[in-house]
Amino acid sequence: MINIFKKNKKAPENLNEVLSQFAALEENFKKVSGELESLKKESKFMAQKFGVIRFNPFKEVGGDQSFSIALLDATDSGFIITSHYTREGNRVYGKPIKNGKSEYQLSEEEIKAIEMAKTSKELPIDQNAKQ
Repeated sequence: MINIFKKNKKAPENLNEVLSQFAALEENFKKVSGELESLKKESKFMAQKFGVIRFNPFKEVGGDQSFSIALLDATDSGFIITSHYTREGNRVYGKPIKNGKSEYQLSEEEIKAIEMAKTSKELPIDQNAKQ
């Protein structure tokens, strides 16, 4: 880690020492700038956007116990997880998302979760979403 606030033990006594310190600061600045650019590139592929929809897939029984969660990166790629809850059991599905779309058929709730994730960087939760 670079400590840019580190004090030298003695103050520079002449112009050459001042120039030497500026050269060292410039080198440190270049290192920090390079690390920042590297972090920017890497963070594009981390989950940054989230969308959650709760719903009831079976209108005649139960409540909004089922859900779809979309997790996307800066390029709107990632995955969606959908859980269908019934009294008899629970089914969980996962589908990859690339550039906001999937090669698999998406349900209405999954599309809503993806759109929610694409438009917001906070954790948006719509508990009143109906089929």
